[in-house]
Amino acid sequence: MLEYLLAALILIGAFFTLVGSIGLFKLPDFFMRLHGPTKATTLGVGAILLASALYFSLDKDGVSLHEILVTFFLFITAPVSAHLMAKAALHIKIKQIDKTRNSID
Repeated sequence: MLEYLLAALILIGAFFTLVGSIGLFKLPDFFMRLHGPTKATTLGVGAILLASALYFSLDKDGVSLHEILVTFFLFITAPVSAHLMAKAALHIKIKQIDKTRNSID
């Protein structure tokens, strides 16, 4: 049963990482592209790290703190860095397409 849970977490993580990467490549402007790595990819890497933490915690009869700390650091820093990048882009007046500009107003 553990293998099915780990496989599901890895597949979910791979799916979210792929969607975030495609979003980063396909979306038309900076503000839309910012959502790819900060939302979907964070969830993807988080699911993969959770699978790794479960595997190594149950395999070695102890809690795997490395993966838990990396996950915590990822979930704390990704939104903060996205916010700072968005504020900097607004400050230097990066061009926006009409869809982005209308959704902000």
